[in-house]
Amino acid sequence: MVEFSILDLLDIDLKENNHLQLNCIAGRSGLSRKLANSKVSRPGLPLSGFFDVFNHDSIQVFGRGEQLYLDKLEREKNYDSLEKFFSFPVAACVFTDKGKPSSKFINIAENSGCAILTTDLTSADFSKGYIQLLEEIFAETMTIHGVLVEVYGIGVLITGQSGVGKSETALELIERGHRLISDDTVKLKNISDTFLVGSGENPLLAHHMEIRGLGIINITNLYGVSSIRDKKVIELIVQLEIWDANKTYERIGEELTQTLLGIPIPKLEIPVKPGRNVPIIIETAARNERLKKSGYFSAKEFDQGVLKWLESESARNLYYNNEETF
Repeated sequence: MVEFSILDLLDIDLKENNHLQLNCIAGRSGLSRKLANSKVSRPGLPLSGFFDVFNHDSIQVFGRGEQLYLDKLEREKNYDSLEKFFSFPVAACVFTDKGKPSSKFINIAENSGCAILTTDLTSADFSKGYIQLLEEIFAETMTIHGVLVEVYGIGVLITGQSGVGKSETALELIERGHRLISDDTVKLKNISDTFLVGSGENPLLAHHMEIRGLGIINITNLYGVSSIRDKKVIELIVQLEIWDANKTYERIGEELTQTLLGIPIPKLEIPVKPGRNVPIIIETAARNERLKKSGYFSAKEFDQGVLKWLESESARNLYYNNEETF
């Protein structure tokens, strides 16, 4: 389980150019509290006294509605539910829409050791950005041996046994204008059980390649920053393998998939032997995958064409070969 604190959230927000616009205005002693998940909680029910389903380990978002209710409690001098609210180890409180808590709220929060954050964003915009950020932080991960490249906008994970030519193939693709995400080891993240994001296991080494006979090369320095990316959604797996004359390889284009972290990814098995231009095959596969996303399937169209031809041929044979009976 990843440990991620409120201080880590503020730190990563600064690194991401402050896209959540968070500021800590009180309760700095609570910055070390851990976030247990990527959920956000709207504390309307707890503030009204109902704590049966209180998710105190999630970040508490005080939007305009909650802020108006706090003003009502302030006017009535009713702090019972507020004090009970902070009797729980609340992860942190975030006031959105340029809202500011009252001095009484701040005092109770600081006494309980809870951090108070503010943002100019609306509750909806903050929640969307926060959930997206934290889902990536808490995502299930694994590391796989391979090379990840972007070809015509498609994230292609090239796998295969050591020495089959993965790095050399990726280098040729980079030479042809495509982009490298990571060589040798690729870190995979399952985002919301919907898509798989790949990046370098070590960001400092991800854009270096080891080419046998040449050594370590820096892709950024050789080909420029336009030749690299930090991460990419994986949409196609290409497994390279030494040509086996006794094995039957796919010749029509039927769908193969490989499941990684519970997500099925389209897969191709490409045999490698002298004379085969593997980079061009991968480029064609990436183009074909883009066509599939637009609803065009070459293999299915071919099958339908063959079926129509067989049906028409059978119909002609039936018409011309059957003897007339009276």
